[in-house]
Amino acid sequence: MKIAHVAMLSVTLLSAGCATAPSNPIDPLEPMNRSIYSFNDTVDRNVAKPVAKAYRAVTPQPFRTAVNNFFDNILDAYSAANNILSAEPEKALSDIMRVAINSTLGVFGLVDFATPAGLKSNKSTMGDTLAHWGWKNSNYLVIPFLGPSTFRDGTGTAVTLYVSPDRRIIYKEAATANVAWGVQLLARRERVLGLEEAVDEAALDPYSYTRDAFMQYRNKQVGGTLYLQQQDDLDIDQLVAPSDGASAPVATKPDASGAQ
Repeated sequence: MKIAHVAMLSVTLLSAGCATAPSNPIDPLEPMNRSIYSFNDTVDRNVAKPVAKAYRAVTPQPFRTAVNNFFDNILDAYSAANNILSAEPEKALSDIMRVAINSTLGVFGLVDFATPAGLKSNKSTMGDTLAHWGWKNSNYLVIPFLGPSTFRDGTGTAVTLYVSPDRRIIYKEAATANVAWGVQLLARRERVLGLEEAVDEAALDPYSYTRDAFMQYRNKQVGGTLYLQQQDDLDIDQLVAPSDGASAPVATKPDASGAQ
């Protein structure tokens, strides 16, 4: 997990030194974010995507599903902790029941029995917890290797990585934890193969398109009100209509309060 720690620390230090007047209130670190986005895109196209395609080609679907279920089960444990911190007892209980059922009947989470049993997957994060206690509006941040985030969610990710008990309880050795983290990222990348082509086809500026879509989605999740420009204010040349004729996401104007 040391790579993730270094990445988060680097972003924190860089953001502290880049507090210039933003051209977009929701993306005050746009030059830095674009650089990290470009780096992530290069790594993805040359390493992550080819490896994910090979992983899909050589492993059967049941195996990939079992791997996803295993890591989802760990995320349910984190979700339970965050829902407890957010004073959401019903969600926390559901998460705990999911972990209990999938860890036993599901053989350490390899099989998901909880979802068919009607237990909802919440997947609450530390970012959700911070939003619950008042940090709803947060500016955009791109994290090395991890991609789109916000200052709030990035802080939550750093805290989670630092205190994560699975490194000591499940993986025990740091090397094993790093391998597991890599496998988890690989499994996540395999699940979204093809999405990058959709983004490239939908926009002439994939960075802005990804940022706008992510921020609207995340703000809707946590009840934030800090949005980007209205669709009517966007340059028509910046967007290309989706091939299926679906409307592009509608954005609203940003709050110029400079929320972090």
